Formats: sequence, C-alpha cells, structure tokens
Amino acid sequence: MTTDYTPAVQGTGARAAIQRFGGHLAGMIMPNIGAFIAWGLITALFIPTGWLPNESLAALVEPMVKVLLPVLIGYTGGRMVHGQRGAVVGAVATMGVVVGADVPMFLGAMIIGPLAAYILKLVDGFLQDRTKAGFEMLVDNFTAGIVGGGVALLGVWGIGPIIEAVTKAAGEAVGWLVAHSLLPLASVLIEPAKVLFLNNAINHGVLSPLGVAEASEQGKSILFMLETNPGPGLGLLLAFMFFGPRMLRPSTPAAMVIHFFGGIHEIYFPYVLMKPRLILAVIAGGAAGVFTFLLTGAGLVAPPSPGSVFAYLAVTPKGGWLASIAGILVATVVSFAVAALLLGFGRGEKEEAEQDAAQEAAEENSSATASVTTPAAPPAAPPVTKEA
Repeated sequence: MTTDYTPAVQGTGARAAIQRFGGHLAGMIMPNIGAFIAWGLITALFIPTGWLPNESLAALVEPMVKVLLPVLIGYTGGRMVHGQRGAVVGAVATMGVVVGADVPMFLGAMIIGPLAAYILKLVDGFLQDRTKAGFEMLVDNFTAGIVGGGVALLGVWGIGPIIEAVTKAAGEAVGWLVAHSLLPLASVLIEPAKVLFLNNAINHGVLSPLGVAEASEQGKSILFMLETNPGPGLGLLLAFMFFGPRMLRPSTPAAMVIHFFGGIHEIYFPYVLMKPRLILAVIAGGAAGVFTFLLTGAGLVAPPSPGSVFAYLAVTPKGGWLASIAGILVATVVSFAVAALLLGFGRGEKEEAEQDAAQEAAEENSSATASVTTPAAPPAAPPVTKEA
C-alpha cells in the first residue's frame, strides 16, 4: 500500500515484497513523526539529564512513549487497512498491547492495529448485504466495539507478552555477546532490534546495568556506547538526503537535527523500515564504531541519555573526547558509504525520474497525434426553410 509518505514499490518477487512490507511499517510511523519530535524535544529538555530539567514537565515523557505514540501508530495502521472505522478499532486494540507489556509497544502497535482493522473489514464485508435497512448504524457501532474490545483482550493476553518475551530474548543475546567479548558483533543484534523500537529495552534493560557495574570498577565502560552511538543513524540519514527517494529528501535535515543533537534515534527507524536492506548499513556503521571504541580505549562514565552527541561528550571522562568523537565519526562514514551503495548512489531515483518524464512525453505526443489525425466533423448543413 502506497501512502503520501512512502514511495511506490515497483516490480514483483521477494525483494519487492520485502520493500512493500517495510513500506507498510514505515507508513504507520511517518505520519506520526511530528508526535515523535514533540516527545523527543520534551525528553531532551526536561528529563533529569536534559538541558532544562523539570520534574513536572518530565512527567509527560513516559505516558507519551508508552501510550500516546503506540496508540497513534495503531490508529494509523488501522486507517491504512480500513479507513476511519479501521483507525478507531486499531487504536482501541493497541491499548491491549500497551497494558499487556511494560516496554513501549511500538512493534506491538504495528501488528495489532492493522490486524484489528482487517478483522473488522472482513466482518463488515460479511454483514454488508445482511443488515436490514435502518439498522446500519447500530450494527456498525456494535461490530466495531466488539472487534476492538476482543482484539484488545488478545493484545493483553497474547501479543503483548509475546513481544515482551522477544524483547527479553534479544537483550539476553546481546548480553551473551558482551560476556564473550564479541562487542562489534553485538551490532548485528542491536541495530535490527533498534529499528523494531526495542532500543530502550536493550539499552536500559541489559547494557546500562552491565555498564554501571563495569564503570564502578574501572571508572568508565564501553557498554554505554554500544546502542547509543548516533553515528550509524546520522550516516543513514545523510545517504537518504543525497541518494534517497526524492519525495523524502526534504524531511531528512530536520530528522538529522533531532537524531544527532537531540538524541532521539527513533526518528530514523522509519527510513530503514522503508528500505529494509539498509539495515546492513546501520549494522556496518555500528560495528565499525564499536571497533573504533575498542581500539582507542573509549568509554563513558554513565549512560548518555538521550543518545545525542552532546550527551556523549558530557559523560566522556577527561581525555577521552577524541576517542568518543572518532567512534562516532567512523560509524557515520561507514554507515553513509554502505547506505549510499545500497541506494545505488541515486541511480534508481534518476532512472525513475527519466521514465516518468519519458512516459509523460509519450502521453503528450499520443494525445497530440490523436488530435491531428482525427478528422474534423463536417460542417453543419444550413437549415432548410419551406417556401410559402
């Protein structure tokens, strides 16, 4: 399904199917980017480690990330499947996964919102010709309520716990890599998990506790840098700005500011979902950054929260700024290079633009030829008048 925010995918086969699936996921996020930015600004400003700490205003952060944003995603996903009725049912069903798990349910919302809307679409199709005249509103309201409530219960008892279990499993896998000194390979798990909005669970649930224990003994820890490095996301957004779909390029500068300076990494996840092969770019950038941190002996004294370049430098121990900047820079360059390569350095966009121009020219020529070759209508005969 093509939306105003995601370009159409041409062709068939596995690659096109994956791109379409990614486009569907991105289509649920992109219309809500403004809400992500609002949450990101509030987080960056008012949390205890933000620029303007304020306890009362920081109380907005958790309800927004755990309730508002997932509900908006579920609402948008439902609307993509079954219009306004699907949107309402998708939002109701999303509350099930919100209540059924303790972690932010972005991934759960992307599953249950469209699922609830699709079930309602099937029910509407079944009842459309079986509902007596005058009972349409009654039937529509009750079917929406029953489907929304039923799928919400499914979210509480089923989908929410499953997503939470997946989150814990991903965190344990990352912990195993850390325990076996395979830090660069941790990016193979961390970066895909981030794109599926499991970043906070992995960072705060696994890496930060391990990092705190290590920092208490050694004075710093590299574990704080595995998930929070803003370099891979910055490189990806730079590649999108230069070589990505033309309709999305104007959105990348604001995303880069929010990501790199505001530390809100969620802003670049939809770009990866749109073209899933780009996950290789952020994996390569993350691994290169971690490897650079290892070579230079980098480490932080506390988790950088949010994961912005300013937060990085703020918790870097004295004399370690060069190592931190080097890891961010290497990650950015590698991610940009791989993403640019995967995007074909914009060749695909140029070819599509040329094809569109050629098609428009052909249509204009065909219409002009038709107007020239079509014989003109004979002049109307003069009116015949009867003689007196």
